[in-house]
Amino acid sequence: MHSGPSKAETILGFDFGEKRIGVAVGNTVTSQAQALTTLHVESNAARLGAVEKLVNEWQPASFVIGQPEHADGRTHDVAHLAKKFGNRLTEKFRLPVVYINENLSSVEASGILAGRGVRGIEQKSEIDAVAAQVILQSYLDERSRHAA
Repeated sequence: MHSGPSKAETILGFDFGEKRIGVAVGNTVTSQAQALTTLHVESNAARLGAVEKLVNEWQPASFVIGQPEHADGRTHDVAHLAKKFGNRLTEKFRLPVVYINENLSSVEASGILAGRGVRGIEQKSEIDAVAAQVILQSYLDERSRHAA
């Protein structure tokens, strides 16, 4: 059923927050995600403007957005806002959005940064982008498991 190699696609991943949005970029052939940047924008217009610059630069085929849940499975308050953000991306860029559970992405991101010697307050500037990397990497890993 699967004929030949898949076409390489770039995907942008987001760790959505009300004050900051971490951004990562990944590729479907390498199945690797890397932290890209953190957007420090609070208005919807500024968010979309910042994302538009990234879309123009990276030409993604789709977006992945972390969807937070409480440990007991209840929907997190930010989940609704992340969904609205995704809806705005779909409307503006006409690209598919995939939502994945991101419960422990910040914890994992903190561990990754600590492993690089970045600790405590020094992590603040990088943690959102690395959390987006964790979210996108999780999606890429799941995708390649299903493709195998």
